[in-house]
Parts: sequence; C-alpha cells; structure tokens
Amino acid sequence: MTSAPLLDVDDVRSRVDARLTRHLDALAAELTHLGADDVLDELRRMVAGGKRLRAAFCYWSWRAHAADADPVTAEAAIGIGAALELFQAAALVHDDVMDDSDTRRGRPAAHRRFADQHAAEAWAGPSASFGEAVAILLGDLALIECDRAFAAAVAGLEPGRRIPARGVFDRMRTEVIAGQYLDVLAQAAPWGDDPASDEARARTVVRAKSARYSVEHPLVLGAVLAGADDAAIAGLSAAGLAIGEAFQLRDDLLGVFGNPATTGKPAGDDLREGKRTVLVARALARADDADRAALLDGLGRRDLADDDVHRLREVLRRAGAVAEVEALIDELAGPALDWLAAAPLAEPGREMLVRLGRAAVDRHA
Repeated sequence: MTSAPLLDVDDVRSRVDARLTRHLDALAAELTHLGADDVLDELRRMVAGGKRLRAAFCYWSWRAHAADADPVTAEAAIGIGAALELFQAAALVHDDVMDDSDTRRGRPAAHRRFADQHAAEAWAGPSASFGEAVAILLGDLALIECDRAFAAAVAGLEPGRRIPARGVFDRMRTEVIAGQYLDVLAQAAPWGDDPASDEARARTVVRAKSARYSVEHPLVLGAVLAGADDAAIAGLSAAGLAIGEAFQLRDDLLGVFGNPATTGKPAGDDLREGKRTVLVARALARADDADRAALLDGLGRRDLADDDVHRLREVLRRAGAVAEVEALIDELAGPALDWLAAAPLAEPGREMLVRLGRAAVDRHA
C-alpha cells in the first residue's frame, strides 16, 4: 500500500476538491448578478475545511466491491463524494445555529461571522437575527447544491444503480433532519432524572444525526455503485453504523477534552453548549451527589471559565465516564473493523476501508 496520506490515496481528496470547485464556480456564475458574493464566499470556506472522510468511505467502498475500476463509475463515486461534502457543509451550518456555537474549524461559525458583519456595518435590526437568517439560507443553498451534485454524479449510470443510489442518498438526508429534531428535543427535555433513558436518547440521536451519514451511508453508496448484492450491503451497513457511532462518541470526547489547536473549537465547548451526550449521561449515572450536582449546574452555562471546564472534566473522569465511553468505542468499532478486514472484498479497497475506519475512531480532531 502506498505511503501517501490516507485521504490522498488515489488522489481522492484532490479529485473531490476539484469537483467541488467546479460546482461552486458554476453556482457563482449563476448568482453573481444578484450580489450574493458574501454567501458564496462563506460556502466556499465551509466546503474547503472538510477532511473528505465521507467521500473517501464512498470511494473506497466502491473500489472494494467493484469487479473492475471503470472510469465512468469512478467519476460517479467522486461526484457523490462531492455531494456528501456539500451536505456536510449544510448540516454543520444549521447545527451551529441550533447549538448557538461560536466557532467552527478555528474560525467564527457562519451565523457569528454574518452577525459581526452586520454589527460592523451598523445595519438596521438585531445583528444576531441577521446572522442566523443568513446562515440558514447558506445551509439551504448548500443543500440545493448537494442535490445538483448528486444528480450530476449519477446521470451516466444505468437505472439499476442510479435509482438505488438516489434512494440511499435521500434516506440519508431525511434521517439527518429527523436526527437534528431529536437532538433539539433532547436538549429541551428533562435531563438527569433517568440517566439510562438519557443515554438511550443520546445514542438514538448519534445514530440518526451522525453515524449513518458519516460512515454507514457513504459505505453503502459506494457498494450500490459497484452493484453489490443485498447480503453484502446488509453486512456493510451494520459495520458502518457501528463505526459511525464510535466516530461520534470520539467526537463527543474531543468536544470536552480535545486540543483547540486540532479541533478548531475552544476547550470544553460542548460543556458550555450543554450537549446531551453519552459521556455526560454515564457521568450522571455514576457520579456522587456533589459531582452530579456540579455537572448539572455547569452544563450549558455559556460563561464557564477555563477553570470551571477543568473541574467538570475531573467530574467526568472521577465518575469513570471517560473510560466507559472509550470502552464503548472499542466495543462498537472492534468487531466492525474485524468484519471489514475479513469480508470478501477486493484489494486495495478492503485495506483502505479498515484504515479509514480506524482513523475515524482513533482521531484527535
């Protein structure tokens, strides 16, 4: 296997980037006469910051299941990867509005950036409302463009592959929207009285909002492109869901303990945002009364100082929640990665899927 960086093998990252540039250039040409350059520039920035992990899962799943790497289907896999990245951009912009997040990838979140512009220009009305409105429209624009990108990617495929792929892509998007709703609902519902129910709700949100569209559906899309049978897709789907859930649990740990230089968000930001995660549910279930009260009091306080964040981190550690979530990540990802390693898949696709899966759950950002 080549020693190239994982996401650059077969030039997947650069090919997806080129496809994204082509789509956004066409969008700019379509809209330039309307004076919406600021929104288009922000969309370019959002799309430019991705790791291309979802695109890589799709591409290498296709390679792993394909009898031959024909150029037409190769380009379809790259094009679907670009559509996945545009959908990711839409999801992140809307998620930041709903979570009232300040930053994304080391810079102001879109709604904050436009609110700051409004304030600097001394425009009429509330700056925060303006920022949220523009961010919602920005996310909508990314959703429209992701649909166009997908349609363009599969246009040259036979109906037996184009139609099932469209079904997976559409189901992925509706599940994420439902997952977002469940997340909003979980944030509003009572929390801490029944930690077992809290954890069950948190894991439902993880699967619907993140796990499936981050790993499972990209894997299935690649397999559908290759014409994989139902049994192969069922096994791949189960493995992808488990890896995807582990991926999000790792993200939850990084949201509390990650290095801001690599995560692009302030340390402990998930605590300030009050995210209802498996990590917090496990801590509430096992902490003593004093630590439990401290966690419930601090969770969701936007004014938490760094010292406060440090104390809450220690609560999570003392309760054993960090170790338990690490164990849960291993429990989910280990068998799924073993399944991929043993599956009757073509090389180098199989090896690349295992490497990508490990990278998803063992990452630092």
